[in-house]
Amino acid sequence: MNFRKDQTAPSSSGIDRLETLIQEAVSPYHTVVAARKRLCDAGFEMLPENMPWTLCPGKKYVVTPYGSCLVAFSVGSDAQARDGFRIGAAHGDFPGFRIKPRPEMNKDGYIRLNVEGYGGVNHMSWLDRPLSLAGKVVLRSDDPFAPQVRLADLREPLLTIPNVAVHLQRDMNKGVELKKQTQMLPLIGLAGEDASEGMLSKLLSDHLSCAPEDILDYELNVYNAEKGGIIGAEGAFYQAPRLDDLTSVQALLDALLSADRTHGINVLVIFDHEEVGSRTKQGAAGTLFTLILKKIYRGLGWPEETCADAFGASLMMSVDVAHALHPAYESHYDPVNKNIMGKGFSIKQACSQSYATDSEAIAIVQQICDAKKIPYQKFVNHSDERGGGTLGSIAAALLPMRCVDIGVPILAMHSARETMGTADQRALTDYLTMFYS
Repeated sequence: MNFRKDQTAPSSSGIDRLETLIQEAVSPYHTVVAARKRLCDAGFEMLPENMPWTLCPGKKYVVTPYGSCLVAFSVGSDAQARDGFRIGAAHGDFPGFRIKPRPEMNKDGYIRLNVEGYGGVNHMSWLDRPLSLAGKVVLRSDDPFAPQVRLADLREPLLTIPNVAVHLQRDMNKGVELKKQTQMLPLIGLAGEDASEGMLSKLLSDHLSCAPEDILDYELNVYNAEKGGIIGAEGAFYQAPRLDDLTSVQALLDALLSADRTHGINVLVIFDHEEVGSRTKQGAAGTLFTLILKKIYRGLGWPEETCADAFGASLMMSVDVAHALHPAYESHYDPVNKNIMGKGFSIKQACSQSYATDSEAIAIVQQICDAKKIPYQKFVNHSDERGGGTLGSIAAALLPMRCVDIGVPILAMHSARETMGTADQRALTDYLTMFYS
């Protein structure tokens, strides 16, 4: 890990585990694989996606539909149908760039890759970084209705998006618009006289030990290959790629694996496509998660209609990062509800419901934190700023249960590298552990 020589990753805060996850979770598919391994190593049983389930109280299970969504749950040894669910939801995707078909663009002796933006990307932050590629590759198979799916992580810093010299654009510090189709194309190599299309296919085929012609399609994203590190006096901050939303994934994993509740069902769900609106089969706006909750009840031998009845006794935490106060841009924040890094996790509220806001549910969170002395803050947007949103209200609209949006406050959200307070990961994990307990 790229930590300062005088500062190691404090294991008590969970930053060491978060750094390990960040290095593994380089695409939504790799996020699911990393989470699944941790759960299965802890005794969670893998379930088939397309077969009936036979479930038992006191057992723990995990299913990974479509490869980029994960649902894990533990059934209390004394669980009853009326007890309902305690759900923690996060997302495994992150803003960046995706590779288009026919990716190589050969011009003037350089080869660049054709990309499209994924989510709300801070373009400037991606310049002059060591970048790599990861995701899903689909290969030719004997059965055309069952193509072979492989995951790839090229790991090496193969790409960069170079900035222009200030000598050639002397007003660049006044603000420059960067076009995705021209200025944001990653540089991958030099073109020789015999250069032709197929550089990426060659890299992938070598990595996967397959013939280039067997590669039919892919879902590959560009990712920042830098490691995270502790910075600041007394190790106050942690800076790394993909804090949005791997901080939440790691906190939920730690909490679910630590909790032991005899009643009800604890659930962890990692959705895909949150950064592009969630309206997919793997996203929070789809019906997949509702179907899985009903399938859990059937697997336990409980009438399916009692699942809907239990929603009123259920509670969901939508766990995603919040905006920490930036000392140079204070005018963009609410004048009194200022969330400071290192002062606890954020409870996010918005009367527009861009964040799931339910006063009774928020009161539950506050009382747990107050009783256990877990630090928290309340976040609201500046009234003249649009702010962001997350999957909480989307999921709660399909599952009529109380929901609260929470998460660690960070700086530079949606940048290629983000910053958080080291202490806040521990606060979020401590709260979620009590929530599940």
